[in-house]
Amino acid sequence: MTSRIPRDSRLRLVRPRPLAAAPRAMNQQRSRRPAPRPPEGTPAPAELARMARSGLAGAARVARWADAALGPGGDSATADGKATLSDATAERAASDLGLTPAQVRADWDTARLAGLVEVHGDSARPGWRLRAWNRDDSAVLRGWVALFDAWSLACPEPEDHEPAAVAEVVSAMPQVLSFLQLSAGPVPVEQLLDLLEQRVTELRTARCEIPYGPQPEPTAEPEPTDAPLAPLLDWALRALASVGALTYGDGQATLTPLGSWAVWVKLEQICVAAQSPAGNIEQGAEDMLRGCAQLRPNAARAEYRAWLAARTVGSAVTELLDAARGEDALLRGLAFEALRVVGAPAEPDVRAVLEEPTLRPYALLWLAEHDGADPEDAHEVLTREEATWLWVDTAAAVADHGEAPLLVRHLESAVQPTVPMLLDEVRAVGHPRTVQVLVALAAAHPDPALAKAVRRAAFQVHTGGS
Repeated sequence: MTSRIPRDSRLRLVRPRPLAAAPRAMNQQRSRRPAPRPPEGTPAPAELARMARSGLAGAARVARWADAALGPGGDSATADGKATLSDATAERAASDLGLTPAQVRADWDTARLAGLVEVHGDSARPGWRLRAWNRDDSAVLRGWVALFDAWSLACPEPEDHEPAAVAEVVSAMPQVLSFLQLSAGPVPVEQLLDLLEQRVTELRTARCEIPYGPQPEPTAEPEPTDAPLAPLLDWALRALASVGALTYGDGQATLTPLGSWAVWVKLEQICVAAQSPAGNIEQGAEDMLRGCAQLRPNAARAEYRAWLAARTVGSAVTELLDAARGEDALLRGLAFEALRVVGAPAEPDVRAVLEEPTLRPYALLWLAEHDGADPEDAHEVLTREEATWLWVDTAAAVADHGEAPLLVRHLESAVQPTVPMLLDEVRAVGHPRTVQVLVALAAAHPDPALAKAVRRAAFQVHTGGS
């Protein structure tokens, strides 16, 4: 049986550039949303971060202890499927840190809420914020905002109240906090209670709950059926005070500088979220990129802009580059698409990763386009080896997330003129996904002879042969 194509058959070439460098219809004169400014009197970010570090010092200390003493995902660290510290681990931490087990557990719970510890299944491991705690003020502030968002979990909710009433109060508290921020000073609890009752009434009215069936005749003085809200407001204010968002005592409440800033941040995020139709604004970079993977380019760029608007440039670029360093090649390409939306402020960080082999081809393309090169021609800055590495990386993304025909068409973007040359250079470039890419390509390609050659190349890479 003879092959239907010659052994060194020419690849049917399109422009010799990787799929990752496909044309991008970007409007370079796009208007940008001006960066909002916090209310007058708000401390500088560095001072806010200092306050947050001080308030979360205990949580950071326990998280670092767990990282050093147990290692990520240590079997002895947790007692259940929620990464709750086991008795033995709490006792050990208390002994090492000079605390009581109760203090250790409280700090551990705070660390989890602030993202210093991340729960994965029935284990826990240090969060990325812990790694950046001493050098990145924005990471510290985002951690504190995460704790602020979880205020209702910081203190046990009252046991003698209906869960529905507790949920109503939690839903109504943002308006109470907004009022506190606008007041910019102490507010009597009685005034806050009036506002809370009004807001809860609005929530109940908005549900439009109409009872069915015959109803009893109203009496002259109907019995109140709703539980009083004062105890629930007391619980909410104590919980918010426990996370450092406000001070509470002597019949009044006052937002702390951190609390006032956090309320402003949340209001800004609400405004920006209106520009985020896919709802990825609250996600970390990796989850945001995954959420944008199925969007059309224009919709994805809108998501990138909304996500970036809710963060400082430094922290956003750091997150995107961290996502690009992961094992998922699709996220690598998408991360650099998001960095194109960042533009000039990202240049120093992108230039700094040129020495990282995994990111170098992407960074070179980004810098070429940033310097004015046509996206169609930006591939010319890559060496043959870098272009081949990027071809394999893009193929890995297609193999993991695309369809077989797309992987076959990806052959057309290779810079090599023949299949044998491509296979030789792919084997030589040393990409960690080479074997998987070649196996997937062999399984997808309809030509038996070519598929056989690709399988042979995959076997040779796997065995180290030639």
